[in-house]
This record gives sequence, structure tokens and C-alpha cells, in this order.
Amino acid sequence: MTKSICRKVRKPLVIKIGGAILEKQDALTDLLKIIASLKGQAVVLVHGGGCVVDDMLSQAGFTTEKKHGLRVTPQAQMPLIAGALAGSVNKAIVATAVSLHMQAVGLSLLDGDMVSCKLSEKGLGMVGEPDAQNSKLLDTLLSANFLPIISSIGSLASGELVNVNADDAAVAICQLLNAELLLLTDVNGVKDARGEYIASLSKTQANTLIEQGVIAGGMTAKVNAALHAASQLRRSIAVASWQSPEQIINLIKGDAIGTRIQPH
Repeated sequence: MTKSICRKVRKPLVIKIGGAILEKQDALTDLLKIIASLKGQAVVLVHGGGCVVDDMLSQAGFTTEKKHGLRVTPQAQMPLIAGALAGSVNKAIVATAVSLHMQAVGLSLLDGDMVSCKLSEKGLGMVGEPDAQNSKLLDTLLSANFLPIISSIGSLASGELVNVNADDAAVAICQLLNAELLLLTDVNGVKDARGEYIASLSKTQANTLIEQGVIAGGMTAKVNAALHAASQLRRSIAVASWQSPEQIINLIKGDAIGTRIQPH
């Protein structure tokens, strides 16, 4: 049994999850148990689910294309992607949380006008760039000790649904709440050219590692999102592994975990 952590209320903590943790029920359960132990700490979960989306698209006869680690979302795929992320993935996480006696609520970025989106100019199809709008819904839920679980599906001003990179979605929610941000990934931070984890990463260092191909694929998008968040929030952002969820307790205590992405 995880020991409860009693502490003074502080800024909300936004935790982004995705990737393999969504396919490993034990890992997801362990993470939620840690969150449940954080008494007095408001937490919001933001999730993607690319692995689930890939499986559903493949079963429907679609292929998946990515540019610079970002998913290309053709209009024809949007109903399946929205159904996967805002539907099956979101509700599976909520159901796991409820089974642990947590007050969990499943949402998407567009609910309560939390986040608005405009179409990305990167040639990615129905992919939205998020912009924080209205915190009233989240403020209400957090004040009543609910755990909001938010999928990375948003909408345009026209009402069309769009897919949002989950790291960018987490950044928007973080900005909305002026919260701390933790990006959980499959590895315990960002590695340098020697394959060693970096404790602190600046924009200049990150750009050099990206140019060298050391930071590549999905990690490029994650680092860029963290750099953007750190710049907007004027504080460092943590990138760490979901395989060691107990690190969240250390983070809340103020200890260093994973890689800290620094503002510029």
C-alpha cells in the first residue's frame, strides 16, 4: 500500500502520459495509485495514445504517416482517431482510476471551452495547435477533488474535431492552470551523444542534439513542447519515466528527477 503524502496545497500538477504505459495495465495502475496518495495536491492527467490509434487504423486498412515525429491526420482518419483517444483510451483510464476509488472525470480539450485550436500550418492534415482559453471547468473539478483525465482531441472554431499532439495538449492545460508540468515517457529523460541521461537541458543544447540526430523522432516533439512550456511558464519542465512513478513524490518534494528542460 502506498503511503499517503500529506502536504500543503501547491500549484496543480499536470502529468502527460502516452505510449507504452497505455498498453501496460499494471504500470497505469501503479501511476494512479501514486497520484491517489498525493493528498492536497491537485493533479490533471493529459493523455495521447498513439499505439492504440495505430492499431485501430491498421485494422481499418489505413496506414500511419509521421513528419518529424508528429502524426499526419487525414480527414478520413479523424473519426477513428477521435473515437480511439476521446473514447476507448480515455474511458479505459477513467475506469482504472474509478476501480481505485478515485473521483475521475474523462474530458477532451474542447470541453468547457478549456482549449481552442487552429489548424496546424505544418502540413499534418487535421492536426490542431492548442491555445488555453477557459479554466472554469477544471477549477471547479479540482476544487471538488476530482481527477480530470483529458484526451488530446480538440476542435476548431468551425466545430471540426482535430487531433492534437499530446505533449502540446499538456502544455496548453499547464498554461491554463499555471501548473507544474511532468512529461512521462518510456525513458528516464533525454540522453546525450554518449547515451547518458542529461540532468538539465537548455534550448541551445537541445537544438545541437537535434541537429546531430541524438534527439530524434517522438523525443524531438517532446523536447520542443517542453521548451515551449518552459519558456511560456518561465520555469523548468520535467521529462521522466512512467516506469518509476514514485519519482512523482520526489518531484513534489522539490527533488530533481529525469531531465529538467530549462526556460530560455
